[in-house]
Amino acid sequence: MSLLIPDSGLLFWMLLSFGIVFLVLAKYGFPVITNMVEGRKQYIDQSLAVAREANAQLARLKEEGEALIASANQEQGRILREAMHERDRIIADARKQAELVAQKELAEGKEQLRQEKEEAIRDIRRQVALFSVDIAEKIIRKRLDNEKEQMDMIDRMLDELQGKL
Repeated sequence: MSLLIPDSGLLFWMLLSFGIVFLVLAKYGFPVITNMVEGRKQYIDQSLAVAREANAQLARLKEEGEALIASANQEQGRILREAMHERDRIIADARKQAELVAQKELAEGKEQLRQEKEEAIRDIRRQVALFSVDIAEKIIRKRLDNEKEQMDMIDRMLDELQGKL
């Protein structure tokens, strides 16, 4: 039984050594440990504060990003509307320009056709006049074979000219 019950001397030395170790630890060890625990606690508190601040800043940045995206979408819509208006204006201008060019070319074509028509009519009149002169010459030669007929014709022409004057 002596193994289960310690001797009083052993108990005394155990208590004395425990007291010395406790005093040394209380004077030198526990303040260091409590300072380390306090430092760790402050570090964790600071880390939590920084994390909260980071979360708040992240949320603020997310809101700003969403606002920027919304603004960019609005700006994109405005730019697209302006581009469509500009495209429509350019198309309308091009159509007007094409119509003006077409009208000008049509007018030039009509003028050229009119000039060609007048030239053709003048040419036909010249040819008709030449044919008429040729025919008249042939008829007159045939009719004026003798001198008496020639003199009668000259007299008649002179009478006609005097009547016109």
